[in-house]
Amino acid sequence: MKDNMLTELEKQLEKSLGDFDFAIDWDVRQHRIEVSVVLFAENKSNDVIEDEEGVQSEEEVIEFEDSLVLYADDKETPDELEYLTVIPFNRKKGMVKGDITALANYLAEVLVNGQDDLLDFLNDETIETFELVWDDAAFEEVKKNNNETAMVAYPKY
Repeated sequence: MKDNMLTELEKQLEKSLGDFDFAIDWDVRQHRIEVSVVLFAENKSNDVIEDEEGVQSEEEVIEFEDSLVLYADDKETPDELEYLTVIPFNRKKGMVKGDITALANYLAEVLVNGQDDLLDFLNDETIETFELVWDDAAFEEVKKNNNETAMVAYPKY
């Protein structure tokens, strides 16, 4: 069976993300592939943490979830404020295999840095907010270092 964007993405994420939890959700109608990631951190001092919806938690383990979305470039662009990042692809051609590998590798870097930032946020009262940071320029650099130019097709139903 020939790999498609979903199978290639899953394979690369499993390879790159190691112990990080992730999920892939394919929205067939919208031609979007959403990748959700979760960070966990111990809230040793049981600080009250408030999320962006205003929900407060004093749990011993804080769970932080974020997601990125791959979307067909002939469809409406998703709201960038809702996601870590939004990445277009060509629905007819698919996506460059090297770009999928770069995405997985860079996402791993974002999560490692994010895990450190989350622990700093929980242990340093001077840090008021926490969020994962996706740097488009850094992602483009990672893509440049990848020379797999073969196209991976968008999945058929």
